[in-house]
Amino acid sequence: MRSNPALKKLGFSDKDRALVIHTDDIGMCQATVTAFKALWQAKAISSGAAMVPCSWFNTAASLCREDATIDMGVHATLTSEWSAYRWGPLTGEAFQSGLVDEERRFHKTSGAVAREAQPAAVKAELSAQISLARASGIAPTHIDTHMGSVMHGPLYDVFVDLALETGIPPFALRLSAADWEAFGLDTESADVLGRRAAELEQTGFPVYDSLLNVRLSDEQDRVAKSQAVIAGLRPGQLGYFILHPAHDTPELRDLCPDWRSRVGDFEMFISGEMAEFLQKENITIVGTRELNPLISGVF
Repeated sequence: MRSNPALKKLGFSDKDRALVIHTDDIGMCQATVTAFKALWQAKAISSGAAMVPCSWFNTAASLCREDATIDMGVHATLTSEWSAYRWGPLTGEAFQSGLVDEERRFHKTSGAVAREAQPAAVKAELSAQISLARASGIAPTHIDTHMGSVMHGPLYDVFVDLALETGIPPFALRLSAADWEAFGLDTESADVLGRRAAELEQTGFPVYDSLLNVRLSDEQDRVAKSQAVIAGLRPGQLGYFILHPAHDTPELRDLCPDWRSRVGDFEMFISGEMAEFLQKENITIVGTRELNPLISGVF
């Protein structure tokens, strides 16, 4: 695949590599907010996304009100994966919307969202999340997806259309329909994701070459595995590396079975070890805010 046009617009060469260091799940619990604040102040990360329906969202929003430089997006939330701690939609809990399970909370899996959620209800819910984020003082730099819940044909159309309607750059990957099918998506979804990404790139939106991460279920050797994943970014590519940082707190341990990985993500970036690695690899860190001027005049 040809070099990413977004990098060329930023003045990079075909040999350069750039990476967004993105923090997910901000506001899910207190530990995510304090970890994000520490990492942002240390300049160890370049972007984050807030979970608007969650209990600690208000505190995340207050950070953005206090510091207008924070690169914060909306983490489109349609799932609630834990057992002891659940959250639900801002737009109501009616079963007929398909947004909730028997506990009147979001479904625990993205597969259930794809099967049950009505596209119109998804649009209303994500619209409400965007509106609340803005009303709370966040000027969203982007919108992405919690647990990939919108990466399903009809819902991805809703996601992209709503992002364009509300003037927020949507997350997209430079993959063809064939690529998506190879990853296991059904033909309809693969066609939609491939087509919409191509449309976005043609219009001038930044589209990422790769989504990089180490699964939260993989607790061992996260530093080495993260470095190996990042090192695989090829010349001329723009990557999106996801981490889920959190401070080690009793609340986090009670909520998340994968708390060790989340604490590990925080520790490996706050230590400066990853910054040294990225410098050695000659990979440039960029934020989604830096990419947004590329689409000036599109909205």
